Amino acid sequence: MADEEDLYEFDASIDQSEMENDADFQQALKTSTGKRPTTTARLATGMAGNRPGTQARAGLRTGAPPGTAGVRGMTAAARTSSTGDSRPMTAVKGAGYSSGAGTPGLESTKPVLETQKPETPEEKIRQLEVMTMDLIEESCLASCRNEGKLALDKAKEASTKERTLIRQRDQAGLSEQHNMELTFVVLTNLASQYAKNELYTEALNTYNVITKNKSFNNPGRLKVNMGNIYYKMEEYPKALKFYRMALDQVPSGQNSTKIKIMHNIGILFVKMGRYKDAITSFEYCMHEKASFRTGLHLVVCYQALGERQKQRDAFEKLLQVPFDMDKEDHYKDLEEEAEKDPQTALVVEVIKNDPMRKQERRLRNEAEQCILTASKLISTTGDTPAEVSESYDWCLETLKNSQHADLASDLEINKAIMYLRRKDFKAAIDTLRVFDKVETKVASHAFTNLAFLYFLRKEFEEAERYAVQARDADGYNAPALVNLGNCCLQRGDLQKAKEYYICALDNDASCVQALYNLGLVDKQLRLYADAKASFEKLHLIVRSHPQIIYQIASCYELLGDVDQATEWYVQMLSLVPTDPDTLFHLGGLFDREGDKQGAYQYFFDSSRFYPSNLEVIDWLGSYFIEHQVSEKAIMFFERAALIQPAEVKWLLMVASCYRRAGNYQRALAKYKEIHMKFPDNVECLKFLVRICTDLGLKEAADYSIELKKAEKSKEMRDERMKGKPGTSYRGSSGRGGSDSSLGGSRPGSAAAPAPAAAAAAADGPTPQQQEEIDARYKDPLGPMKQRMAKDGKNEDDWDDDLDDDMLPE
Repeated sequence: MADEEDLYEFDASIDQSEMENDADFQQALKTSTGKRPTTTARLATGMAGNRPGTQARAGLRTGAPPGTAGVRGMTAAARTSSTGDSRPMTAVKGAGYSSGAGTPGLESTKPVLETQKPETPEEKIRQLEVMTMDLIEESCLASCRNEGKLALDKAKEASTKERTLIRQRDQAGLSEQHNMELTFVVLTNLASQYAKNELYTEALNTYNVITKNKSFNNPGRLKVNMGNIYYKMEEYPKALKFYRMALDQVPSGQNSTKIKIMHNIGILFVKMGRYKDAITSFEYCMHEKASFRTGLHLVVCYQALGERQKQRDAFEKLLQVPFDMDKEDHYKDLEEEAEKDPQTALVVEVIKNDPMRKQERRLRNEAEQCILTASKLISTTGDTPAEVSESYDWCLETLKNSQHADLASDLEINKAIMYLRRKDFKAAIDTLRVFDKVETKVASHAFTNLAFLYFLRKEFEEAERYAVQARDADGYNAPALVNLGNCCLQRGDLQKAKEYYICALDNDASCVQALYNLGLVDKQLRLYADAKASFEKLHLIVRSHPQIIYQIASCYELLGDVDQATEWYVQMLSLVPTDPDTLFHLGGLFDREGDKQGAYQYFFDSSRFYPSNLEVIDWLGSYFIEHQVSEKAIMFFERAALIQPAEVKWLLMVASCYRRAGNYQRALAKYKEIHMKFPDNVECLKFLVRICTDLGLKEAADYSIELKKAEKSKEMRDERMKGKPGTSYRGSSGRGGSDSSLGGSRPGSAAAPAPAAAAAAADGPTPQQQEEIDARYKDPLGPMKQRMAKDGKNEDDWDDDLDDDMLPE
């Protein structure tokens, strides 16, 4: 079998283990695969078994597919890695895979990936500068949004970045390229944010770092900022020092900066009380560049020194300050054109409230405010009413002869208000009547004041007439509509008054008078939810106002929300802790919830601040009787008797308290005193009969006879009253006096406390009366201890000792 072929024999040329050592094979790989021809060159050949006729259409895949070997070889070459090693050929092709799909030819080799170059120190420094400037911009924007904490954090972060930038420059040997402008911006912004957050010490330290560095350009102007900080700290001598240092370092060409610093120095002198020095500063400012605010400050200084003539001269200088903006509408012609052209109308609508118009209105308002304030100061100077009137007349004449003549009407109204403060209503009305024939908005304000004056004088017809004139002169005058609503409310037309208040709110949503009155009207109409909504809306506008908080609490109480009502009443007490009515309401709420101890505390505090409240007196007296401390109840009922001396109930309560306390002698004396004042009172006579009988006194028979006569007289009166149709009568005998009302309950008050009459019924001796006690109040401590009379008999056994002829028939 030696000649037979070995099953495992093969040609040595295909031995893969020796391919790496085969020099010819490796050379072939380097020449054919590693440096394969380009795609264009390959497509131009007739290799790979293409059918004849396909060469001319190179790049078009309309012919038969090339041979597998040819494609396989080129695919392997096309996927050669960047290292030059080729993938070995294979006879297996993935199903559904086309090596050249979607492309006219094979893809070219991918470019070799280039390694990223490391950043240079200059690039890192440039990036840090950009990041620092971004942080400064974010800090400034946050400061503009009044986010002081965020602005300060961004400023600190920018300062940290800037120090890192300096450190990297030093490490890179680029310290000579230090960006001084960036450092100045960072430190200035940091100091400014410190000052805005009221960290004055840190701000001053930062400004000192800047001003002591000679490398910065013109750091002396920052001494003004340091002076402002010392001004806020009320260290006026230091502020003056820094203002003067800044003034010395201002270049000669910056005259406006000098004027502003001199104005600050003048304000500082006013704070220090050095008015003459302040006048010198303000006179310099008015001479160099006059302004309305500086002129006002000059008038104030002369007012403080009492120099009236110089004050008037300063006022005339104030009126001569040029005002570049005309009073007339700049866009009148444009508005006339807008009526014809819709495009122009849109432009006019946009520019009506643009930033330029806002700035214009702000400057005009500031000028008018300064002029009116100065004129009011001058007008009020004078020791006598005649001198004050003369000052007003001079100011009015001066204003009418100036470029601000339209402000004279406002001063006229102020003159009328001055008369009102003196309670000279006739002079005020005469002053306001000057505007009767003037059809302007100022006349509308004058009519509004006239309507208010007549309303205070309870001349409601005149008040309504002038309120109508004010509305006709200016249909958007919210106070005029409020006055009309008040007149309707006065005559009981609640719905009409509500309509006027709503109309006033439509014209001016911030009219607090209309909103408050609307809540009151809704409350009277029993629309408690609507009233509460109005008062809560008003509370958002006017915070921590006691009357508004009280009305909200009252609405919650009327709606039955005890918890919310209690919370708002407690908030009211935090503002006005001595208000007796709030304490009374809180006591009623606690009493309603069954918390007698809490109710007692609030009722007692209410009686301390307002001792004349009979409801509080009644509740406190009942509270002490219920807790079997009748001695303490006596002083409250005696106080009520002083307030209502003609009311027999309180005197009977005092006598009852003496009897409950076991002091029968004082009780007998008190009942006799009551009998002297009210001889026909049946209840007083009954107690006199019982006490005298119990004590064995002879007066018992006399009082029993008077008791019979009083009861017969009462019965006759009752019969006569019953004979009259439509007539009701409440007898005064017995406990009739104690059943009388204590007065109308206040709207919105808590549940009425238990009246003292209910507790007083507990001291009756008969079983029938005792059952009446149990129906009204069940004593948690049990029945009262039985007190024995001097003869050893039980206090409750009054009926056993009464003869038949002594009892009522």
